[in-house]
Amino acid sequence: MNRPVSPILHDYKPSAGSPIKKFNALHWFAVGLGLPLVGIALLLTLKNASGTNTPVIEDDVVAIMAEQDVRLAIALVAAGPEEPVAAAEPIPFPAFHPPLRLPPEYEHLSLTIKRGDTLAALFRSNKLDPGHLAMIVRIPEAAPYLKRLIPGDEFQIEHDAGSLISLYRELDLTSALRITKEESGFSAEIIERPIEVRRKLAYGKIDTSLFESAAAAGLADKLIMNLAGIFAWDVDFVLDIRGGDHYTILFEEIYQEGKYIADGEIIAAEFNNSGRTFQAIRFVDKSGRSDYYTPDGLSVRKAFVRAPVDFSRISSSFNPRRKHPILNTIRAHRGVDYAAPSGTPIKAAGDGKVIFRGRKNGYGNAVIVQHGGNITTLYAHMSRFDSSSRVGRRVVQGQTIGYVGMTGLANAPHLHYEYRLNGVHRNPRTVKLPQAEPIREEYRANFLAAAAPILGELLQYKRTQVVYLTSE
Repeated sequence: MNRPVSPILHDYKPSAGSPIKKFNALHWFAVGLGLPLVGIALLLTLKNASGTNTPVIEDDVVAIMAEQDVRLAIALVAAGPEEPVAAAEPIPFPAFHPPLRLPPEYEHLSLTIKRGDTLAALFRSNKLDPGHLAMIVRIPEAAPYLKRLIPGDEFQIEHDAGSLISLYRELDLTSALRITKEESGFSAEIIERPIEVRRKLAYGKIDTSLFESAAAAGLADKLIMNLAGIFAWDVDFVLDIRGGDHYTILFEEIYQEGKYIADGEIIAAEFNNSGRTFQAIRFVDKSGRSDYYTPDGLSVRKAFVRAPVDFSRISSSFNPRRKHPILNTIRAHRGVDYAAPSGTPIKAAGDGKVIFRGRKNGYGNAVIVQHGGNITTLYAHMSRFDSSSRVGRRVVQGQTIGYVGMTGLANAPHLHYEYRLNGVHRNPRTVKLPQAEPIREEYRANFLAAAAPILGELLQYKRTQVVYLTSE
């Protein structure tokens, strides 16, 4: 059977000088010279396309070079011997992207310091590398926060089969310690934890107790204790509270990363007690010192507190004709007895200097503090003294000077407290207490300008709440 022949080349026999014979020699010369050049050009093109030094797959390169060779031969045939042959354009190759590498997964561990714990003991019990602990405690930025620990401190650990990768500890509300493993060892840094402060208003009405009303208003115990502390000089929150008393508070809420963290400071507050209204606005001066003042700039603090101890009840009031429970005779009781559990801290009623500390007859363990204005206060029946209340030392209002006990002539744990003016005993619960210093004159104008809109905000909120509650 005859094979089909191309009509172009059928019965064609090239002569010795024909272009076909010249093509053979030219073809092989061009291919021999061009193939390496095409290969190099192709590799450079691939490199530029990918933008990296990523290696090219060998089989793909061979295939492309072979196709380039065929295209070059066809071009040479078409061009003939007299025309220059243009190199075929390189075929673009898709950019090569390395496979995505996921970060390694490490084990996470939360450590909480308990009484008697050390970080070294926790590392051993959790099979963490003690050598890594020895390294990080030598970092100057980290050492203070790893050596001095108290119960409740927490550490977030990231490790790889016991090998420490990172350690994180919150230092306070706005900062944290972060330790990270690096090629050369460990690095430590103190990082900021930004917070957001929001303002919130609350209203409460007392039916049974201050704390029950706070719970009904959605207020935390700490916030309501701060409220009581602001007005403690004017209101006895154990004995003076009556049903129908009410209060309004403007306070701060602290958020971090959009989550509620804690209550902040009370900005302003109003307390209505048995028809008496007390108002307080917080002011911070240039030095950062903060205090609460009445709307006209007087300090809500007094030079003395009414009760220098957290007590459960008054076991004996000021009474010049009281019958002594132990001696069974009429003997003047020139102070107030505050019943409280043994060991309850006793605080200085005002700023002053300790002029006596020791055993004093029927008073048992006692401390006497000298204040300005020729006023002295006495604290008796202590179980023990605080180290800060030594004779000659100055104390500030609210500073702990001793602890409740029943030394001397006492039949139960309590504090016997006396207030003397010019050597004469006065009833601590009713005596007119001297005022603390008002706001400094240099801050007065700024305070009054800031106080007016705050009080307006409190008043408006209180009105809306009263209307809401009465309409229920």
